[in-house]
Amino acid sequence: MLPPVIAALPPTDQLGVLETCWRFLVLGVVQGLTEFLPISSTAHLKVVPVLLGWGDPGVAVTAVIQLGSILAVIGFFRSDLRRVLAGVVAGVRQRRWQEPDARLGLAIGLGTLPILVAGLGIKLFVPDFDRSPLRSITAIAVVSIVMALLLALAERLGSRRRLLQQVQVRDGVLVGLAQALALIPGVSRSGSTLTASLFDGWKRSDAARFSFLLGIPAISIAGLVELKDAFGQPAAGGVLPLLVGIASSALVSWLAIAWLLRFLQNHSTWWFVGYRLFFGVGLLFWVARSGG
Repeated sequence: MLPPVIAALPPTDQLGVLETCWRFLVLGVVQGLTEFLPISSTAHLKVVPVLLGWGDPGVAVTAVIQLGSILAVIGFFRSDLRRVLAGVVAGVRQRRWQEPDARLGLAIGLGTLPILVAGLGIKLFVPDFDRSPLRSITAIAVVSIVMALLLALAERLGSRRRLLQQVQVRDGVLVGLAQALALIPGVSRSGSTLTASLFDGWKRSDAARFSFLLGIPAISIAGLVELKDAFGQPAAGGVLPLLVGIASSALVSWLAIAWLLRFLQNHSTWWFVGYRLFFGVGLLFWVARSGG
């Protein structure tokens, strides 16, 4: 019996190991390009394989390939994470919760709770979430358009004055609630958190930085839960396809993080608004033409 992740794609004895590795390589590149850009990695990991004729890879594939992204974001922000950890330790030992790093750590912790609760609820009470109407191409298209409009509104209304050093606990709760919406394909975890932060008056680059840091626990837990099942049983292709997907995801994610932080220092999010509108409308036309 194949592990859930490999079984989500056609069996390796039908595709061949090289073909399976190629598909996971492509999925890893897609994941890396879209995880940290506000355009929804889940939507693209659903849509791109379908357009290529591979079928929906499923939630398990998405979660495991995300491990590459989490390796990249941990490595990229390792200095920030060390400071946050030190700040939290100081907060616990010396009650110094007013320090920026301690507040950031507390905000990340509290901000992770909404998506964990929502994700656990889906895991327990929606066993067929892979086949949920929310994962249909039409639903993804509509959600993408709605989120594009919300990002546009945030871009217009946000004051863009607040810095990461000014983070408060309420920011973690507010942005964490927005992050939980990313369980719906097409929302985009980075897109929803960036939108919420812009509405709350954050500077674009600082909002993106907080989004990246806030995503570390959620993406890690989701990936590790699925990884346990993925490696729990032998498969004809072994673990090689998974490793190829994770490695390509890690490399491309690192490049995407570095690019986006530089980009948002001097540019707006209108490019992403335009792309999301184009993506959503294009999918609706495709569904209409295919009769699906």
